[in-house]
Amino acid sequence: MTMGAAVELVPYDPNWPGDFERIREGLQRLLAPYAVTIAHIGSTSIPGLAAKPLIDIDIILRGSADIPAATRILLDQGYEPRGNRYDDEVWAFMRRDGKPPERVYLCPPNNRTHERRMIFRDYLRGHQAEAAAYAKLKLELAETYRHDGDRYTAEKRHFVEAIIEKAVGERQA
Repeated sequence: MTMGAAVELVPYDPNWPGDFERIREGLQRLLAPYAVTIAHIGSTSIPGLAAKPLIDIDIILRGSADIPAATRILLDQGYEPRGNRYDDEVWAFMRRDGKPPERVYLCPPNNRTHERRMIFRDYLRGHQAEAAAYAKLKLELAETYRHDGDRYTAEKRHFVEAIIEKAVGERQA
């Protein structure tokens, strides 16, 4: 059995939106020729939600052809490459020395992974009961899979998929 990263959740930090804005401004300066949108994603982007203490960010590029140049810039700035784990054209990078640490994703335009992340984030921002249910699930899973971050993430998938399906259904209604 291979163990994934340890799971550490902390209570919501009201500084996270400001941290994101500061990081976004720096990334925008670095990636100005390539970045179209820089979005705060993940649990730190949802007010009140416990989260891993790192800022998750999607960077939407002008096109897939910009990924190599944007990658070089991030590597030059000390981001470590984390690869493309889901074969979805999204490339992950970590910067552990930031305050707080950052995980950024380079995304081509119209990327399904990015679109689904935004649907999930926006739905939980607008639906307190679902956000509370997600928080409860995350805390339970973090306790159960404290030393297996991959399993923790995998076990959240059903909830995430159900929320996205519900959000899309409500949009179409």
